[in-house]
Amino acid sequence: MNINDSQIQMTLDLDTHLTERFRSAKEAMAAGVYRRGLKRCAADLDVAPGNLSVMLSGDGQRHLDVDLLERYVEQTGDRTPIYYLVAKHCGDSSAARDEAVERVQAMLAELPQLLASVGAKGKRGGR
Repeated sequence: MNINDSQIQMTLDLDTHLTERFRSAKEAMAAGVYRRGLKRCAADLDVAPGNLSVMLSGDGQRHLDVDLLERYVEQTGDRTPIYYLVAKHCGDSSAARDEAVERVQAMLAELPQLLASVGAKGKRGGR
């Protein structure tokens, strides 16, 4: 991605655990709504509490639309659903690769000791 004068580059610390804690942006929003209180959030969003609950559950005819998600972020200041989307779709693949390389290096450091342990057990068991 090229950045020119009309664009602003930003730095964002991604919480990669958000994609482990939530299955979707809707689930991240639901956690925030229920943490703050369903009735309070529904009033802030100008939605009936029952309707909001159904929208967040994914059941029924009422679907959560993007405008309501945006209004939720504006009203509550909770950016968790946005951070979830960024972590899921814009995550830094090099960071994941670096973490995997570190794990492989740690495993390789243990390999000689493990091989020696297996070799020592094999000699005793063969006698």
